[in-house]
Amino acid sequence: MISPQLDRLIKQLNQLPSVGKRSAQRMALYLLKEKDTVMLPLAQQLERTANALIECKTCCNLDALSPCSICTDPRRDASLLCVVEDIADIWALERGAIFKGFYHVLGGTLSAIDGRTPDTLNIESLNQRVKQGGFKEIIMATNATIEGQTTAHYITEMLKPLAI
Repeated sequence: MISPQLDRLIKQLNQLPSVGKRSAQRMALYLLKEKDTVMLPLAQQLERTANALIECKTCCNLDALSPCSICTDPRRDASLLCVVEDIADIWALERGAIFKGFYHVLGGTLSAIDGRTPDTLNIESLNQRVKQGGFKEIIMATNATIEGQTTAHYITEMLKPLAI
């Protein structure tokens, strides 16, 4: 019989992306085996990170400050805005060091099946940001999936009246 505490830990780990039940069980057992060197430091770091990071009021990125370090960087091209689905997309673009403008994180894609509507994403804040002006180019960097393309189309149509 598995203890209720261990069962809850396995269920929590199982909620992580790409972690199935068996992987969650293996992780839980490993964490318990390495309690002092892995589990407790991990738990402390999770708590510190959860308490330290906030959502940027401008672009919806995560950082210790709001506006975030990207939004306050004076070396960025203020005429360029790249709209991405998730924060991980910013990381990928920044690793490539090609894009030097600003970002806006939608927080996902539109999906009627999954109940993700424009109200559940950061679309209205994008609309307000674009209305304030200053952007010469808006790059839609959504994924090449049905949801990503639908989201890009929706936003493009929404922003058309604002085009100069």
